[in-house]
Amino acid sequence: MAEATYVRAQEYLAPETLVQLAPFELRAKMIVEGVMSGMHRSPYQGMAVEFAEHRQYVPGDDLKHLDWKVYGRTDKLYIKQYQQETTLDVIPLVDASASMSYGSLEVKSGWGGTPASRRRNIWTKFDHATAVAAAIAYLSLHNQDRVGLAVFADELGTVVSRSGARAQWRRVVNALSGEPVKAKTNLAKISDQVISKIGNRALFVIISDLFDDLESIRQSLARFRHRRHDVILLQTLDRQELRFTFSQPAPFLGLEGEGRLRIDPRMLRQGYLEALRRHTDEVARLALEFGFDYHRLDTHESVAPALTYLLARRNAQIKRSKAG
Repeated sequence: MAEATYVRAQEYLAPETLVQLAPFELRAKMIVEGVMSGMHRSPYQGMAVEFAEHRQYVPGDDLKHLDWKVYGRTDKLYIKQYQQETTLDVIPLVDASASMSYGSLEVKSGWGGTPASRRRNIWTKFDHATAVAAAIAYLSLHNQDRVGLAVFADELGTVVSRSGARAQWRRVVNALSGEPVKAKTNLAKISDQVISKIGNRALFVIISDLFDDLESIRQSLARFRHRRHDVILLQTLDRQELRFTFSQPAPFLGLEGEGRLRIDPRMLRQGYLEALRRHTDEVARLALEFGFDYHRLDTHESVAPALTYLLARRNAQIKRSKAG
């Protein structure tokens, strides 16, 4: 049984996905608090690779940190200080609410997926979210960062404690092998539960269809910002939800308790697409308001191109902010 689980775990990341992600780093926008050697800036001063600032020499300082060039120009003694490079804690938060069980794409042969999708042979939003979380975990561990995981709906479900150990990716993927539950998304409540477990600043990657009340989303992002965490919002939607190309009258079933309703989708298409656009635009605006990244994912598209675009854009923004 353990060996079978291991094989399925490897299927979450196709070889071409690894090749496309290899050149990228998931960098921290904020200064992180860490104790191990990594690639992210820490507020603690010490020996490392990134210069921070000068301060005037006082008796007892280590003379090897004196800046002799400054002394030659000013005839004053100054000590070089550095920002210690540290590891980043990366924590994907994967939505497993009922609406994430929707999908319209046939599962690719030999691909991963959850037990529910393999039974139905349909690639759901939850499957796509788990594949994205697995890719982010792999990339972060490759960059020597620590990775955790939380799966949620209206309550916090499976949690994987943060670790940078070699076996951590398999733990993460095994924890993602469940399926959605019959519950609604409640981001405001989940953010409180998650934040209470994290003492240091971290990067949270929320992977969800974000079919939640906008005020709940706003409260969630405000709480992450208040605790000085960084957040990436990945809104994961099926292509049929994005395009609504249904053409025949049929019963539509609400997955989160809304009931069953027979409708003519052609009559509702324009209004539906406008309502969806307003919701996604507002989610993107909220992310920008709090200084977080937002990207919308189409479950019919491969994971790697979307992630490489996001990472390239994010890293360029960080470089510009540091240069400024």
